[in-house]
Amino acid sequence: MNKSQLIDIVARDSGLKRKDSEAAVNAVIGALEQALVSGDKIQIVGFGSFEIKERAARKGRNPANGQEIDIPASKHISFSAGKALKDKINGLEEKADV
Repeated sequence: MNKSQLIDIVARDSGLKRKDSEAAVNAVIGALEQALVSGDKIQIVGFGSFEIKERAARKGRNPANGQEIDIPASKHISFSAGKALKDKINGLEEKADV
């Protein structure tokens, strides 16, 4: 799924016009991005959490010539799926009690 498809789904499911759905999707993405840039952890109950983790500097090898290179420290985004999402993916959704 790409961003345009997500906007179409939001428009269809919410009843909003596509332009309004695009604004909503852009606002959500902007808020998530800003939170991550600020170093905040994002937790969406039932979906998962995003957080920034740091990678230490390390040695690596250039695959073309085998020469050792220094790889600088960096940050990356980590996503951990929540239990509800994991269960849906694995077909273990809880059945409604009758």
